[in-house]
Amino acid sequence: MQQRCLALLVCAALPALAEAAARHGFGLADLDRLESVSDPQVSPDGAWVAYVVERVDAKKDANTSDLWMTRWDGQESVRLTASPEDDTQPRFSPDGREIAFLSARGGDDATTQVWILNRAGGEATALTHLPGEVEDFAWAPDGKRLALIVGDPDPEPAGDDAADTARPIVIDRYHFKQDYQGYLTDQRSHLYVFDRATGKATQILSGAFDETMPSWSPDGTEILFVSKRDGDPDRRENYDLYLVEPKAGAVPRKLTTFVGVDNLPDWDSRPAWSPDGKTIAYARLGTAEDADEFYGPPEIATIAAAGGEPRRLTASVDRWMLHPRFSADGAWLYFQLEDDRSVVLARVPAAGGPVERLLAPGVVVSAVATGKSGVAVIAGTGAAPAELQVLDGKALRPLTTRNAALLASLDLGAVEAVDLKSQDGTPIGAMLVKPPDFQNGKRYPLLLWIHGGPVMQDQHAFDSFAQFFAGQGYVVLSPNYRGSGGRGFAFAKAISGDWGHLEVLDVLGAVDGLVAQGIADPQRLVVGGWSYGGMMTNYVIASDTRFKAAASIAGVSNMLGSYGTDQYVTWYERELGLPWKGLDKWLKVSYPFYHADRITTPTMFLCGEKDWNVPLVNSEQMFQALKSLGVDTKLVIYPGAHHGIDAPSYQRDILERMLAWYQKHLP
Repeated sequence: MQQRCLALLVCAALPALAEAAARHGFGLADLDRLESVSDPQVSPDGAWVAYVVERVDAKKDANTSDLWMTRWDGQESVRLTASPEDDTQPRFSPDGREIAFLSARGGDDATTQVWILNRAGGEATALTHLPGEVEDFAWAPDGKRLALIVGDPDPEPAGDDAADTARPIVIDRYHFKQDYQGYLTDQRSHLYVFDRATGKATQILSGAFDETMPSWSPDGTEILFVSKRDGDPDRRENYDLYLVEPKAGAVPRKLTTFVGVDNLPDWDSRPAWSPDGKTIAYARLGTAEDADEFYGPPEIATIAAAGGEPRRLTASVDRWMLHPRFSADGAWLYFQLEDDRSVVLARVPAAGGPVERLLAPGVVVSAVATGKSGVAVIAGTGAAPAELQVLDGKALRPLTTRNAALLASLDLGAVEAVDLKSQDGTPIGAMLVKPPDFQNGKRYPLLLWIHGGPVMQDQHAFDSFAQFFAGQGYVVLSPNYRGSGGRGFAFAKAISGDWGHLEVLDVLGAVDGLVAQGIADPQRLVVGGWSYGGMMTNYVIASDTRFKAAASIAGVSNMLGSYGTDQYVTWYERELGLPWKGLDKWLKVSYPFYHADRITTPTMFLCGEKDWNVPLVNSEQMFQALKSLGVDTKLVIYPGAHHGIDAPSYQRDILERMLAWYQKHLP
């Protein structure tokens, strides 16, 4: 009897043992299995939520996105599109019967247009056929018209030999280049109104200004949009809200008069109308100091559609707040609140009152939508990628589980929020990812992985980079140095005009803390980062020689040499001044290049060939400097890639090369 029981126990344990054996640490192949969910939209009747699912198309070596729809009760999910092209921005028609979206279907030369499908099923059809790209759109309340933002088309080539000889690019703008867009000429993005019955698009506005983020008033008499229309729009970030009648030749009415940022498009935080059409909610900066638009934090404000002074609803909370959305009854405004490694769902009474956090820390909410049934969000944690969820009382109820099968196959590293101190004693928060088989009392090789921005934060979100290196036996430390978000305005602005100083003290102090705790092996330290994180990597290795290897991705060191080569001239001139008037300040923040002889760390520089955010020349300069000095170095260039180096094969290549580089130089 005992033997039979033992045999039964062993047989019962075999499936569990097999499942455990099949689980593995996050690997390169798992990058292609990840799916991301974004842009939730609640149907007018509150019964459905539409959203975008992005995944890897291995055959095309690209990310592709399709549209899905899930019932609010979670009982049914419907795939709406399965096109080889990207389908994005699903928007329900006012009657809820149709869904319009953006796509560039029709071949390599196709432009992005508005497409439409019946939510009950059937093939999508093109709604617009404009020569320029449709960048954004919004339904009119009557469902018969759409507001469009359309980019000016490229001018027609001149002459019979145009196919053989490219036309000169003529530029006279202060801000004249942008990553992914290229050189910025006099082409702009303008507001149109499209009439479904006639198929005609009428241009409402023109001139040397861009319009963005259109939305109709609930009565359909005006269109709200965001624009910079005071002086030279390239020289200031003075965005304002405007209203205009939906007819050609209409003169826009300026709604906000704040000399600063009212709803910066880079935040992708759209203004929202109250259900009664009397009030507009938006994100704005609290003060108008020159550098505020770079360090924030934005707050939630409302303004009467008729005009007047804005009401600052969240001015007492010194944190980033974005994406305000009115509740269906107009009584509340729901929004994202970024606070020390978390981004929670919060709300405030539309009439004014205290800010209420609706979720506990430890979650990151990346999108908010409201409707008749309540509030839908995209939210995740460090242990699981973000999914579509709805607020059920005080808890979130998942509607999607896109990554459930992937997570079930993985043995992930534990993700922890740790509190450390800078070398000058300033408290620093960080995220720590440990190897799956982590053992207390054992020292591990440490990867100091530094985030970009700088006004971003490492947070309770799934980090595939960190999980990959944790799966290879590394402890991955990601500190939120001064300049990061999540800790308020003073913390972020502390680095203004003094880059590479306090941040270096902070990240090195965080490493010191893990060494002191017996977690990190001081003889096996490596460092890396992307964008401002690559810039920080260069600062770190020029300040400290303890790191055995470094990987600087799309970073900059020679700020003086980068003047005029990238897209940040406004930021540079406000914080550093003009190079010919304040050379010392420019040289000070360029010390990794002008004192490259301090660097002994073997360093690999990686960058996209067409990166105009932090151009390739910055990596080339540092590579050349270290090569001349005899320091072990390597330059990796990704053909055709921009700042994000988005191709899945390139993403895998970066991880593989970084790992090999670190392993080569660790004792």
